[in-house]
Amino acid sequence: MQHAGRVEHRDVIIIGAGPAGAAAAIRAARGGASVLMFEKGRRGRDKVCGDGLTPRAVAALDELGIDLGDAHRIDGLRMIAGKVRRELTWPGTGRFPPRGAVWPRRTLDAHVVQAAESAGAEVIWETEALPILDGDRVTGVEAFGQRWSADLVVAASGAPGPVSQRLGMTRVADEPFGLAIRTYVESPRHAERLLEASLAMKAADGTPIPGYGWMFPAGDGTVNLGVGALSTMKGFRRLNLTKLCDIYRDLVAEEWGVGEYLEKPRAWRLPMSTTRRHGPGWVAIGDAAGLVNPMNGEGIDYGLESGMLAADLFLENPATAPELYDQLIGERFDAFLRTGRRFSFLIGHPHLLAAGLRVAVGTQGIANLTLQVMGNLIDADTPGLPGLVLRTADKGLELADPLLRRTRANVS
Repeated sequence: MQHAGRVEHRDVIIIGAGPAGAAAAIRAARGGASVLMFEKGRRGRDKVCGDGLTPRAVAALDELGIDLGDAHRIDGLRMIAGKVRRELTWPGTGRFPPRGAVWPRRTLDAHVVQAAESAGAEVIWETEALPILDGDRVTGVEAFGQRWSADLVVAASGAPGPVSQRLGMTRVADEPFGLAIRTYVESPRHAERLLEASLAMKAADGTPIPGYGWMFPAGDGTVNLGVGALSTMKGFRRLNLTKLCDIYRDLVAEEWGVGEYLEKPRAWRLPMSTTRRHGPGWVAIGDAAGLVNPMNGEGIDYGLESGMLAADLFLENPATAPELYDQLIGERFDAFLRTGRRFSFLIGHPHLLAAGLRVAVGTQGIANLTLQVMGNLIDADTPGLPGLVLRTADKGLELADPLLRRTRANVS
């Protein structure tokens, strides 16, 4: 802690101690940088989340040296669309292991923050830090009336808020976003090793929902139960998430042996775009950078990867890190995320959503591709047929995108 009137310096200051921020802190501190991380929540705070870790996220945690021994192993995904069910195991590829996990965020976050502290990073809890701007350059942060200078400030602050407002980052107005809600329930099937996603969800009035309901077994007697929806659906702003959660709970209650909620369902926003993700002296990572897959609402893996990348580039050359970070993140993720956002407008049309679901699970081959999309296993570097399908879909959706947006559902 600094003394009053004295401005201390750190090489890297990170705002937000979730997986993305902690990954940046671990990597930067292990590389010899002095690191200070601010978190507005208290130590041990819980972050509302689906708790699912894709094989991509597991690979990133393995790279960071995080022990997943306490996490419940997940071997694949069960997709349900009407009467069609497909159980698929994660593909074994050279890039990602054939295993995912369910790990409550309270535990995951504690592990990655502990690793950051063990590497030498300092953490200040229950403190909201804001970037300090000198013109368009970020020179440090301020918190509770004190200031710290830094060579790089990393915004790992999640969904848009005071940090993004100060940095001029906003959601791209015409792009989709998501909302999700989750709770926990007891279930005799808590130790299953498949995630379950119900793709053909409907609101209370029968409106088809571009999104899905999930059952994520935690292996500890409980299951994370939740539902997510995209803003491209008709009547989105009137959607009652609590009611939707109840509808889904009733849908799975008998099959999963589900009783009452163990806690009140909690909702959160899923950012899927941003107008900026870097500038002189700063970068945004994870959710703050809009790095959330529109087709599944997942972003922990992207947060971990973007945090590590930001730190690595800073260690190589602090002066060029922000611009190079933006370039490399764009090359790695922009095409896939753009395709996902365009796809969300497609499935925002009820008839197209129904047709799309039939295709998504209709054959084993397409279902395997859907699995890779749901597992965040596809991006610009994906070789072979999955990568080709992604690029082809992006081109087709590019042609259809203007029409889909003009005829989009009224979300009022």
